[in-house]
Amino acid sequence: MFVLKRRNIIIISVLIITALTFILCFGALSAKSIGNYDKRTVKVVLDAGHGGIDGGVTGINTGVKESVLNLKVVNKLENYLVNAGIKVVLTRSTDAGLYGVATSNLKKKDMQKRKEIIEAADPNLVISIHMNKYSVSTRRGAQVFYKPNDEQGKILADSIQNSFNRMESSKREYSALSGDYFILNCSDYPSVICECGFLSNPDDEALLITDEYQDEVAYTIFKGIIGYLSSETIIFT
Repeated sequence: MFVLKRRNIIIISVLIITALTFILCFGALSAKSIGNYDKRTVKVVLDAGHGGIDGGVTGINTGVKESVLNLKVVNKLENYLVNAGIKVVLTRSTDAGLYGVATSNLKKKDMQKRKEIIEAADPNLVISIHMNKYSVSTRRGAQVFYKPNDEQGKILADSIQNSFNRMESSKREYSALSGDYFILNCSDYPSVICECGFLSNPDDEALLITDEYQDEVAYTIFKGIIGYLSSETIIFT
């Protein structure tokens, strides 16, 4: 049942992208529906947070690095998007950081490189994948953040958050929140941070280290992206 439902979503996604491409060629859709694509197909930047010496947060029991899990989810999400006909650009595709051979200001150089990749890609939207941590270990579940006063970012964040809230395994409902983070502020493209769960929570950690749950998380984000792309309120410039 789960596989059939997933396959149907992918088929619908392909039809949506095909329709958008057809409309692009003949210029027959109003700005309210999909906006002006400027003769480009849908493109998404996927940002796997952290990397290299910056491992991010670690699992409370296993010590697993956030950076490793971020990349695994990104790779699975990339597959779903590509299979739906969406172009994908990754900020990083390995466990290495993006600071090159620098010996100082590594974090600053890493983040600047991510900005450069995003700007060069000229995408329709940016998805940054992270894992969360909190001082109270009972807190769990996925949370999505968007840039304050960014209407399109909020629509995207709400779509992905609603998709997260429908996951049977998480059993948590959150609202998308605004946040002041570099990856959200470094460009004008609709951008969100997906905190996929709390590595400070034993239950979330136990799920997040499994291939099956990583795939479920990736598919859930994918559904949220497709929901956003099919929304009548999005505007691409």
